Amino acid sequence: MTEPSATTVLVVDDEPSNLQSLERIFGKEDMRVLTAGSGREALDVCRNHRVDVVLTDLMMPGMSGIDLIKALKTVAPDAEVVVMTAYGTIETAVESMREGAYDFVEKPLKRMQIVKTVKKAAERHALVAENRTLKEELSALKNRPIVGSSGTLRQALETAQQAAPSSANVLILGESGTGKELLARFIHERSQRDGTFVGVNLAALPETIVESELFGHEKGAFTGATSRREGRIAQADGGTLFLDEIGELTPAVQVKLLRVLQEGEFEPVGGTTQRATFRLIAATNRNLEKAVEAGSFREDLYYRLNVIAITSPRLADRSGDVPLLVDHFLELYCRKNGKPRMTVTREALDALTGYAWPGNVRELENVIERAVVLSKDDQLTPEDLPGQIIRAERHAGDLTFSIGTPLEEIERRVIRATLEHTRGDKQLAAQLLGISARTIYRKVE
Repeated sequence: MTEPSATTVLVVDDEPSNLQSLERIFGKEDMRVLTAGSGREALDVCRNHRVDVVLTDLMMPGMSGIDLIKALKTVAPDAEVVVMTAYGTIETAVESMREGAYDFVEKPLKRMQIVKTVKKAAERHALVAENRTLKEELSALKNRPIVGSSGTLRQALETAQQAAPSSANVLILGESGTGKELLARFIHERSQRDGTFVGVNLAALPETIVESELFGHEKGAFTGATSRREGRIAQADGGTLFLDEIGELTPAVQVKLLRVLQEGEFEPVGGTTQRATFRLIAATNRNLEKAVEAGSFREDLYYRLNVIAITSPRLADRSGDVPLLVDHFLELYCRKNGKPRMTVTREALDALTGYAWPGNVRELENVIERAVVLSKDDQLTPEDLPGQIIRAERHAGDLTFSIGTPLEEIERRVIRATLEHTRGDKQLAAQLLGISARTIYRKVE
């Protein structure tokens, strides 16, 4: 019995004996075999079933094999086609390949040859599908939205929006996991540059290859340089170069980067002077001013970078965005894992909102992905969350009152504690308390 994930091959031939023979052959190869006695019947099968490979005779009454190949481009564009051709019709087989067939085999068919050809077609189908999935995931990664509506996030986005059309360098500050690269892409997408966005995480590169990675190298420039390599700066010509964790640069590379920013010139390792024009966006979670004072970061480079500074806010400073981010990540990872769209219970959302998120948005994303993968229900509940989040939520808002405390005083203290919990966000506090924001304004006054 074939597995649901087995290769599905559709055999098309107007000779019933050929269909039966090929069905037995591919069945023994653990393939899922479908059959059709004509081209039109084959199209109906493809409309109702997933088909990886179509093995079709060329010479059939009614719809020919060539006509079937043309029709499959609309009905089953992802299917690979192998044609069976009799002696003397090689020209027709070549024509079928011009129309998009993967390969052809001559009759009389030889078992080993036909199995080998169909398996190769199935491998190509799987490779194309995998490449398409990877491209879609990469495109989704590059075009991920910045989710949130809090004041601190809006302020950062407004500054980024204003800076985008200019040629000024931008320095993005903020803790790890706050989405600094997303902010950099936001700026690039709204700029007037025709070139690409080239990102480099300097902290992830060994110190010995940073210079070569940025500036490139010529063949033979050093041991192991067996060919010429174009650096990221050259790749970003006409576009945007994003250097994450800029504070990790060594003094020697800082000097070379400064020259590029000042003069638009650089030298690949072992090469001659080249020119490049790009917009630099740098990011760091370090205090570069202190690094300048300590002598580990060049002051002149710092001022070149820090033309426009934008702070990517901590998730703890935009806790009102947590429900929006939870909803976004649930949709993203349910779709990615082929699961029905999950909802989140009030108790789980309260726990997520009440957590401090030291790892920022990246930590929240990881928690939601884990919950989607491991959950056995269509609801995200507190049981799906890590223990530290539940424990933090349980003790985050404890309040005690003496017997006889006036209700007005209790109400006032609860509102103040909730505002402290939401870091002054009155709209979120009102949502958590189940009252109007106007009531909070009146009570606080």
